Amino acid sequence: MTTRVIKSVGRTAVRTAVDGVRTGIRRTQRFPALPELPAGRVLDLPGRGETFVVDTGEPAPGAPTLLLFHGLATTSYLTWFSTLAELRATHRIVMLDQRWHGRGIASERFSLEDCVDDAAAVLDELGIGSVIAVGYSMGGALAQLFWRRHGERTAGLVLASTAACWKETVGDAMFYPVLGAANARFHGHYLARVREVRAGLADDRHVGEEMSTWAWGEFRSTSAWAMPEVLGALGGFDARPWLGEIDVPTAVVVTARDHAIPTARQRAMAAAIPDATVHETPGGHASVVFDVNHWRPVFLAAVAEVVTRSASYRTIRS
Repeated sequence: MTTRVIKSVGRTAVRTAVDGVRTGIRRTQRFPALPELPAGRVLDLPGRGETFVVDTGEPAPGAPTLLLFHGLATTSYLTWFSTLAELRATHRIVMLDQRWHGRGIASERFSLEDCVDDAAAVLDELGIGSVIAVGYSMGGALAQLFWRRHGERTAGLVLASTAACWKETVGDAMFYPVLGAANARFHGHYLARVREVRAGLADDRHVGEEMSTWAWGEFRSTSAWAMPEVLGALGGFDARPWLGEIDVPTAVVVTARDHAIPTARQRAMAAAIPDATVHETPGGHASVVFDVNHWRPVFLAAVAEVVTRSASYRTIRS
């Protein structure tokens, strides 16, 4: 395998992520002004590092807590800004920037396991016991893995535009090994660029009121050079051997015209989870941002269903 091929794969991973999000963010010019976002803070996780965390607190005593996992190449704000107002009205919201993303931990390596353990450490610091884990795209893989590693803290799952495995086709089988070789060879360069971007970020996350300007700035807070490392970790994720063991109320939000994570993969994941319900939206993979009017009511209904079912589930278990 030549160095030229390895470099080409690394550059392709970076370019694909950047171009896709850049094109989409331009569409936000048709959106209204940026909604008011809940404040966050940098939280030091002992032995792990510092990450940016949002905790909205309880809107009422006993309100359920949603732990939100964001998507690939984005941040917690950029993935969830369009739904936070509705969610925080009746739920406590906790979310964090994942490793190698935004103001997340710029660790030596990126792993999905470290990400979900970071989330558990955040809950420890905030004194929170159980949560409903909610994930979009990459965040859906993290939510599944959170149940796997921290099942005692998981009261339910909401999985949106995601799958149980990223490496299924012949093309995937060819791409990910080459990407892994690129990551092994150029890891030092990737990490240096990630840390450089991370160190240069301002404290103010809400600059200006114009949506596309804010969204582009939020997207650029994640170095494009993080993508080969993160994609490599996703290529090794495979929840299929244990999906059938998931024992908490689960709702799957399917994006019907999804080309990033084919709808068939989303449905296959849902079918493998016992008693999972399916909620379909008509748009593509980035519906959480670019098709909000269709996506949001379906997503909110999925969350409400899992919250209701999880209350009964906890009563039965106790």
